[in-house]
Amino acid sequence: MQQPVKAELIVNWGKGAPERIPVQFNPTELSFSKSAHYAEIQIPGLDAPLVQFVRGEAETITVDLFFDNTEDGMGPKAKSVVEKTDRMYQLVKVLPHKHAPPICRLSWGTNFSGSKVSQKLGNNRRTDFQCVVESVRHRYTLFSPSGDALRANVTLGLKEYRTLDQQFGQLNLHSPDRTQVHVLEEGETLGAIAADQYFDPAQWRLIADANVLDDPRRLTPGMFLVLPPSS
Repeated sequence: MQQPVKAELIVNWGKGAPERIPVQFNPTELSFSKSAHYAEIQIPGLDAPLVQFVRGEAETITVDLFFDNTEDGMGPKAKSVVEKTDRMYQLVKVLPHKHAPPICRLSWGTNFSGSKVSQKLGNNRRTDFQCVVESVRHRYTLFSPSGDALRANVTLGLKEYRTLDQQFGQLNLHSPDRTQVHVLEEGETLGAIAADQYFDPAQWRLIADANVLDDPRRLTPGMFLVLPPSS
């Protein structure tokens, strides 16, 4: 009978090769949460506000892990389970040389959630979850006569971690190949819109010319801007 794949945390301590920390028992469930932030743009006279995508929010995972050290009984030979649980606890501690906790990956087989997303979404497929450990909660449930903890439940809160270069590479974004329309938000500038649409804030003049703006600094929130294809 084939043994089930063990879940593991792969920890990058910033020095040397990453450390692989297998869980003692595979979790019975994983909770994933991913959301997107949209802004409502109020336009006088419309029946409902316009909804515009602003950004994605960091994905989070909650996982409950079980640890047990009763294989040698509960007598004098019993060993505390703290050595195992502290390997999880140290993932939220600050590394002296990095001034931050380590970057981790949660891995559990090849059919990890996200491994089957459509190719239409660029390079967003994944076989693990790169993250930082945002929270660790311990609950010790069994003790030896001498007071050593022998069983524990540890709940990990993991938050998605991706660098700017990783995100650009995965999203496979490109400049618009057709004319689009953008609704100006409060505080937006042509330079910021150009950086978002064309990845070059200097392209603000392309937008200004397409919209015949005599003074690009005098913009009214809610106005519609034509975004022409980039050359």
